[in-house]
Amino acid sequence: MLYKWARLALVTCFLFNGLCPPALANTTTAGAADPDGGADTIPLASIALLLPLRSGPLGEAADAVRGGFLSAYERDKNGLAVTVIEAADTPGDMLAAYQAASKKYDIVVGPLSRTGLTAIIQSGKVDKPTIALTQPDFSGGKEIALPAQLLPVGLSIEAEARQVAGWVGADYAPGTVFVLSTSAAWQKRVANAFVQQIQGSGLHADLMTLNLEDGTFNAGALAQLQQRIESEKPRLLFAALNADQARQIRSAVGQETPIFGISQLNPLTLNDNNPEHQIPELNGVRLLDIPWQVEADHPAVMIYPHQPVAADQRRNADLERLYALGIDAFRIAHEIAARNTVFQIDGVTGQLRISFGVGMPSFERIEPAAAYQNGIVTPLGAP
Repeated sequence: MLYKWARLALVTCFLFNGLCPPALANTTTAGAADPDGGADTIPLASIALLLPLRSGPLGEAADAVRGGFLSAYERDKNGLAVTVIEAADTPGDMLAAYQAASKKYDIVVGPLSRTGLTAIIQSGKVDKPTIALTQPDFSGGKEIALPAQLLPVGLSIEAEARQVAGWVGADYAPGTVFVLSTSAAWQKRVANAFVQQIQGSGLHADLMTLNLEDGTFNAGALAQLQQRIESEKPRLLFAALNADQARQIRSAVGQETPIFGISQLNPLTLNDNNPEHQIPELNGVRLLDIPWQVEADHPAVMIYPHQPVAADQRRNADLERLYALGIDAFRIAHEIAARNTVFQIDGVTGQLRISFGVGMPSFERIEPAAAYQNGIVTPLGAP
């Protein structure tokens, strides 16, 4: 059990912080790409999928992306050739692998880490269409100019926070929002993204950092928060927290003040009806998450197979999101290979709006709104 929790923590840390231990030496596997099953068909485009498949605990994350990407590829090969390339996920090794792939393939999909992407951007050598599976690292406070051939499509919790800010700004202004986080780096980024986006909406954001002791909030701090809520009556709480932390907040302050958050409030996976996994303390809490996690009747969600999981194992929500990212990454690559420059995809990670190939590339993901009901997360209408 301790191993499983440690592994989940490492995957979550990687997904949101881009922290990457070294990988092993490069290996390559290839996939055929003939829609008619023949061996002699010339592909419309060759695609390199660059992943750290042997990178210790990050191998699971990379394998989830690969699984989703190849599932989508099997449904719609359409003359494409896909080669999966294993590359060590240190910045230098990833840059070398990327440069080698760029010389040989028409489209490169990857890397998966912020550090790898930063190295590629700083090299100044992005000459082939590149679909990055993460977002650039702007933690230094200075934005990096993105190359015209680069399209970052990674799952962004900061983008989720900004979308929630637009949601509540339209429905709850004027008033005050209490923005709650711990000192965790990803939570700070989420809280700050929300605070910046809420400006000008008529809502004032009051940012609060709560201290944890062995995963538990201090009782005194929770009591103080409750007193402030009772006296100042904020319009809502924005929880830049995980589900367990939000549960502690909700149990301490009650249900009168609405709570909003991002996908990290949802540790469940689609159709997980195990009563032991349900979180009834969060009933009414509203959040964003991708269709793969909350919309069982979504057309794309219904047609792609899920990752196989052993009968005695529980599905991991973060790995499911990465698997879904792999599906949509292939669908984007397919559109780019077809020379489409402005297009939309009703994806398993959200409504995707993309411009690529004419001027500066742009990418937007809109995720569905959801809420806890009967201890599980269910979709709402458009936020």
